[in-house]
Amino acid sequence: MATLSIHAVSKIFAGDTAAVDAVSLEIADGELVCLLGPSGSGKSTLLRMVGGFEQPTAGSIAIDGQDVTRLPPEQRPTGMVFQSHALWSHMNVFNNLAFGLKLRRRPKGEIRDRVEAVLDLVGLKGYDRRMTHELSGGQQQRVALARSLILEPKILLLDEPFASLDQHLRERLREEVRDIQLRLKITTLFVTHGQDEALSMADRIVVMRNGRTEQTDRPEVVYRNPLTPFVAGFIGTMNFIEGRVETGRFRHADFAVDLPVADGPVTLAVRPEALDLVPADGVRQATVNRVTDFGTHGLVDLSLSDGTRIKSLVRRPEPFHPGQGVGLKPRAFAAFRDTVKLYGAIDAEPADQH
Repeated sequence: MATLSIHAVSKIFAGDTAAVDAVSLEIADGELVCLLGPSGSGKSTLLRMVGGFEQPTAGSIAIDGQDVTRLPPEQRPTGMVFQSHALWSHMNVFNNLAFGLKLRRRPKGEIRDRVEAVLDLVGLKGYDRRMTHELSGGQQQRVALARSLILEPKILLLDEPFASLDQHLRERLREEVRDIQLRLKITTLFVTHGQDEALSMADRIVVMRNGRTEQTDRPEVVYRNPLTPFVAGFIGTMNFIEGRVETGRFRHADFAVDLPVADGPVTLAVRPEALDLVPADGVRQATVNRVTDFGTHGLVDLSLSDGTRIKSLVRRPEPFHPGQGVGLKPRAFAAFRDTVKLYGAIDAEPADQH
């Protein structure tokens, strides 16, 4: 069990490109933190600097208060699981797992016991003699996780470990990894570009963009109270509607809502689950383009008169059909002017809908 401290870490590549720009982050003992962002946001570079595979241009990294900034990977108390598994194909599972312990000259009996224990932990008991190419993608990723855990690292680093797997396997493995992480109480830094993984696994999410952190908080806070338009649009599905505020009221060509902020241009942000559809009553505010029935709920795709596309999540999709005119009733919304949040959160209680 350990703490991880990242202080003002930057990484400048050739051409003065800042892959990571003065990022600071404190990770508590036993916490799982997700670095979330699009490709090129700097999340994997930051993870690799924690693991010692890249050297920071500036800043420092400490584990349990000990500065590890200049230590090579093999001298750091970290274990890293890569997207590509990085298993040795000429070795069976046992030798893949035992390799690091052999380098540390551990007794044969201890090596055997620890291999058996970690295989049991990741659900691969009895697979020790299998060659890695005989395993499925999910089994190979379990072996990669076991190879990191067997060395008992203080910090576990996961670099998009499920990206190459199909959706069902990805969902199952992330639940298993989270269970293992909670059982071992191991401090973990997890890189992903999948918001569903971050929301379902993390104690905290760090949303990154262009090498910097946009917001760091608990998953429910990042989802319900995004601080910037980028975070609002990157986490979950978001409707953005451009308009103006005049005398305390947001106005769009198709509809208006009260908004107590200073007059001027504003972007309204509304989650699909917070946007109710009501009968048009002679005033068509939006037109239905498509209705998707997911069984448990429906998703209605709509257009405003200026071409803006928005979505509404409804409990029952049957009343809606393409070409239908509907009214809009946002139950909760946020408002942004440029990159500054002016008003509100986007959380809303579920409502009975048509």
